[in-house]
Amino acid sequence: MEAEGVMDSRVAVTGLGTVNPLGNNVSDFWANVKALKNGITRITRFDPTGYTSQVAGEVKDFSSDDYIERKQARRMDPFTVYAMVSALQAVEDAGIKDGDVESARFGVVIGNGVGGLEMLTESIRRFFDRGPKAIYPLLAAAIIPNVAAGYIAIRFNAQGPCHTIVTACSSGTDGIGMAYRWIKSGMADVMIAGGTEAVVTHMGLAAFCAIKALATRYNHQPESASRPFDRERDGFVLGEGAGVVVLEEMEHARSRGVKIYAELAGYGVSCDASHLTAPHPNGEGATMAIRMAIEDGGLQPSEIDYINAHGTSTPLNDPVETEAIKAVLGEHAWKVKISSTKSMIGHLLGGSGGVEAVTTVMAVTQQYCPGTRNLDNPDPACDLNYLPKRGEEGTIRTALSNSFGFGGHNAVLLFKRYEA
Repeated sequence: MEAEGVMDSRVAVTGLGTVNPLGNNVSDFWANVKALKNGITRITRFDPTGYTSQVAGEVKDFSSDDYIERKQARRMDPFTVYAMVSALQAVEDAGIKDGDVESARFGVVIGNGVGGLEMLTESIRRFFDRGPKAIYPLLAAAIIPNVAAGYIAIRFNAQGPCHTIVTACSSGTDGIGMAYRWIKSGMADVMIAGGTEAVVTHMGLAAFCAIKALATRYNHQPESASRPFDRERDGFVLGEGAGVVVLEEMEHARSRGVKIYAELAGYGVSCDASHLTAPHPNGEGATMAIRMAIEDGGLQPSEIDYINAHGTSTPLNDPVETEAIKAVLGEHAWKVKISSTKSMIGHLLGGSGGVEAVTTVMAVTQQYCPGTRNLDNPDPACDLNYLPKRGEEGTIRTALSNSFGFGGHNAVLLFKRYEA
């Protein structure tokens, strides 16, 4: 499809894929989200004794054998494996076959916060134990953050835009937003986009424990550790996994006759330019990004039906996000339904935005607002309708997915119910 004439194209969501602590595919994940299942346990991958936080949202019962040759998977860090499997699921879900997309107009954008931390950590250990000759020959290619997008592009011969977005906890959302912009601008027909992360490692846990960002009071009650907007919250819970969507120029999708989950209609992005790890105290950056996404979609704040909140379960984020929503939505803020997926799977850092986009698309498609787990005693400073411990059916014409990251990065996506 030529660029001319599609400079303001509509963007369809035609495929979804995910690997995360609540499921290794979209169907299982969504069923568990609706049931408010817990994906957080005491860490099993290694002995967490001695760490101040000992819980995490780990990917469970996972094998990539049905998707990736075992020899190839061994060359990949888990963050790449999760992204590859999620992308393969999403492309299959979108019904894309060889020849369906012109290779030069087929692209990939995968957000990631840290890169190959597990392989890097293990290689450092080998280096100090056995010297430089013990290092895996392909280590450099395995740990760089852009390798996930590169592998996906190779797998699908996607010769169009191929990018890696590194904006901390906003990476996945920015990845999808960037892909949306490529299609809107007429430079691509189909984009594979999302986010991935695998930091449940010794080094990852130690790093976030050191800055006192993690939940520490619930080591013996891991299922209660992630509690966004609750007055008893004390930090976020590390999670891992990936979420990937297939975005497609609307007429391209219609010409293929495939199902369309929803329309991605808006993207807002801003920077707090205030503090490296804390949100702007007045929520100015988050407010800007939310407002921008709504305006980009040509909507009024009163037209928003559901918000998948960033909702990290940290003392600072939750009230600031609450105030940002109020600042944009005004009186409507108390009417909109809001929830946090992180209450069930923890915080996947660069992967969060991808998984939460999948959640938001499913909410729009299924006309169901997921609830917020562990919201037993709402913080008075978080006084909106955060759907405590319950989900609700209802009309969802429009929905936002919020992500706010270290470095002051803010990104928001606006999804709409598909209408021909």
